[in-house]
Amino acid sequence: MDRLNYHHLRYFREVAHEGNLSRAAERLNVAQSALSSQIRTLEARLGHALFERVGRTLVLTEVGRITLDHADRIFGVGEELLATLDRSGSAEPPLRVGALSTLSRNFQIAFLRPAMAQGGVDIVLRSGSLPVLLDGLKTLSLDAVLTTQAPVGEDDAGFAVQRLDEQPVRVHGAPARVDRHATLTDLLANEPLIVPTGGDIRQQLEGLFARHGVTPRIAALVDDMAMVRLLAREDAGLAVAPSVVLADEIRTGRVKTAPFALDIVEPFYAVTAPRKYPHPALPRLLARSDAGVPY
Repeated sequence: MDRLNYHHLRYFREVAHEGNLSRAAERLNVAQSALSSQIRTLEARLGHALFERVGRTLVLTEVGRITLDHADRIFGVGEELLATLDRSGSAEPPLRVGALSTLSRNFQIAFLRPAMAQGGVDIVLRSGSLPVLLDGLKTLSLDAVLTTQAPVGEDDAGFAVQRLDEQPVRVHGAPARVDRHATLTDLLANEPLIVPTGGDIRQQLEGLFARHGVTPRIAALVDDMAMVRLLAREDAGLAVAPSVVLADEIRTGRVKTAPFALDIVEPFYAVTAPRKYPHPALPRLLARSDAGVPY
């Protein structure tokens, strides 16, 4: 099909809503004959009749009704665009958030919860590596990126990085495993551990093992905090992770946090790019950390 003429579609929409050709022509300030010609051209382009005449009234055919539904959406989106640019609209566009693929799902939900509770905001979530997500910010396909790694590259100098929260990394697991050890050294030396495959936590863990003089038994090397959570629930070993990762299991008592400080902290960041028209919901979400609200 050749490219659709949206002038024809607009004329059709006016006639469809008026139900009368002469009133629509008067409203559009065009001759009735010209308007009728435009409708016939659109019908020829679509290959279907859009109206049938019943007495003095134009009644939509089935194809006409389908076409009107699409026309209303098309011109409605156009009106939303204009309202967004002059900041007078009430409808909000989708909030597009990227998250590091290894980031805790519990943390992501906690960040987005105010927007979900408010309603009226469609949320699009995308996960991936940090370079890919930052490219999404540059191309305006993402509004914010959630990460545990602050951008440090020369090409990332234009980003705004806000530290949302930080959580101590602890050891979590089945209560029976945790309770049998009186010291951290004993726990590290005798229990299988579920640890991240890389990143700052893993580097700090290597230093922890060296300080305690232990060679740990690694049950699983995992690059996804959701899998860390599942493995801990299945008692595959003791998970080394921030508490937010296993918040539900800790609350119900299925998993217990060992009473030993590791002196390891994982930060959580939101990365944004300067925008003339930032998403209206974003400042509210970012402001929670400024107010001391934990995620």
